[in-house]
Amino acid sequence: MSEPTRPRRRGRLARTAAAFAALLGLASYVAVHQLTGSTGTPRCSVGSGDNRYEFTPEQASNAAMIAAVGTTRGLPERAVTIALATALQESALRNIEHGDRDSLGLFQQRPSQGWGTAEQIMDPVYAAGRFYEGLEKVPGYSRLPLTVAAQKVQRSGFPQAYAKHEPDAALLSAALTGRSPAALTCTASTAKGRPGDPAQVRHELVRAFGEKAAPEAVTGGPSAGRSASEPPVLVVPVRAATGAGSAPGAGSDERRGWELAQWAVACADTLRITEVAFGDRVWRAGEADGGWSKPSGTPTPDAASVRMRLAQQ
Repeated sequence: MSEPTRPRRRGRLARTAAAFAALLGLASYVAVHQLTGSTGTPRCSVGSGDNRYEFTPEQASNAAMIAAVGTTRGLPERAVTIALATALQESALRNIEHGDRDSLGLFQQRPSQGWGTAEQIMDPVYAAGRFYEGLEKVPGYSRLPLTVAAQKVQRSGFPQAYAKHEPDAALLSAALTGRSPAALTCTASTAKGRPGDPAQVRHELVRAFGEKAAPEAVTGGPSAGRSASEPPVLVVPVRAATGAGSAPGAGSDERRGWELAQWAVACADTLRITEVAFGDRVWRAGEADGGWSKPSGTPTPDAASVRMRLAQQ
């Protein structure tokens, strides 16, 4: 009768070993996150309650580029909403290197159908620009149902699929065009590693918004002749869009500032931006909720520029 005892004992030993391994894994996780300062997996969101969309920093960065290309072309918020809903359906806002036949990128555009080379299509700025080119050729697109307008550009085999993304796209476009201040929240990695590069941030700003969004100054950091331990800060002037091509509502300095500020937050994880300040609000990568706050003791609110602090080495 002693034989059955042995399997039970082996079972107890196996469960004990598994529990120990799980405990060791948890301890390692906590230790790593304490050492690196990470607040967990980076994430972004817009909206609140049932009217809320959560997504990754990669998706946020791509959405921000799509929105910036639209407003820079002088297009209304409705155009940005249509573009974002289309990219949500086609790629889930991921710049993917595969698809149906030779489809690629955010909008699943096909080189064989004249959308551009594979390399061009994999550039979010180029891909968004080509989508908007097609949209602008659709008469009265802003008054059409979203799925109709998107289909006239995409010619998809599933023309009704775009409609279900309209609520999320509307939330994103309101934030990324600056109409909804402090609406985009993101957490970003604060782990030490690759420092932020002011030249790269400038390059991406100019690609998205044009030369008018080039930083006016860079303070701190080696590029400004300062100590390497002092994080560089980019100062981006807020200039209201003017001229006949301006999008409706884009003439507000405050809206322009929030557009730039929320673009920076959306791209923070990619560009190693750790802090964004505009007006009397500040976003910091290390904050657990990834939201905007009003620091106590803040001097005169700065609505003339957006300030971006980069990660240091």
